[in-house]
Amino acid sequence: MNIGIVGLGLIGGSLAKAFKTRTGHSVFGSDLNDETMLLARLSGAIDAPLSDENLGQMDLLLIAIRPLAAISWAKEYFKKLKKGACVVDMCGVKRAVQEELEIIASENGVLYVGGHPMAGKERGKFQNATENLYVGASMILTPGKDTTPDTLENLNNLFTDIGFARIVFTTPDEHDRIIAYTSQLAHIASSAYIKSPEALRQRGFSAGSFRDMTRVAFMDEDMWTELFLLNADYLTGQVHLLIENLKEYEQALQNRDKEQLRALLKDGREKKTQAGGN
Repeated sequence: MNIGIVGLGLIGGSLAKAFKTRTGHSVFGSDLNDETMLLARLSGAIDAPLSDENLGQMDLLLIAIRPLAAISWAKEYFKKLKKGACVVDMCGVKRAVQEELEIIASENGVLYVGGHPMAGKERGKFQNATENLYVGASMILTPGKDTTPDTLENLNNLFTDIGFARIVFTTPDEHDRIIAYTSQLAHIASSAYIKSPEALRQRGFSAGSFRDMTRVAFMDEDMWTELFLLNADYLTGQVHLLIENLKEYEQALQNRDKEQLRALLKDGREKKTQAGGN
């Protein structure tokens, strides 16, 4: 199978390395950065550049660039794909992207499925891509109205082959609603937390808690601004809820209310037990 990957940053580069290492498929990649393309070739992550000449030979195309760029790319290049080719985007929001890409795919006889790999690092770019990034992770797929069971089965097998432990099927709306909490809110909370003046004086006083809370504050502000604004309705609700919850802790501390504070902490522990996860 010929697999094309648009965007060879952390996500796309890791996909390329995983497919080359773990499968026998041919991988073609493109990136706007010349150094990234050189590194991808030299490291063996791709067999050849993805180009206008070979785009029509791709059986599967993975789009691993920002949402608005993905929509622009689709408008320009979907017409060059062969009929029946499958396209999966890797964008962190689904409603805004899928609404556009489904239409463009249908107009060009292309099979489209929305996707979002639940894996990453705080530092992006190809230099940080790894063949093992997706091992044990979940892959979220949001089938379109024209998606066939055969397409989903093929994608399930492909993503499992490169290490994904679980394939989750959902709707674009449910994806965006839940991701506002599990990912986007965590980034906002981390960014706000690190702004305390004490952050500059914490050396020697911090351990795992500080590291865990601040890890994702190191983020690409351009990319995350785009993701946040494309999901602003759900994310605003989550930010509001977090603020309201924090006010309860603030009130208990101000009042030196031992029982209320203990109850809040107990409730949080129980909620974590119920939620599970890492």
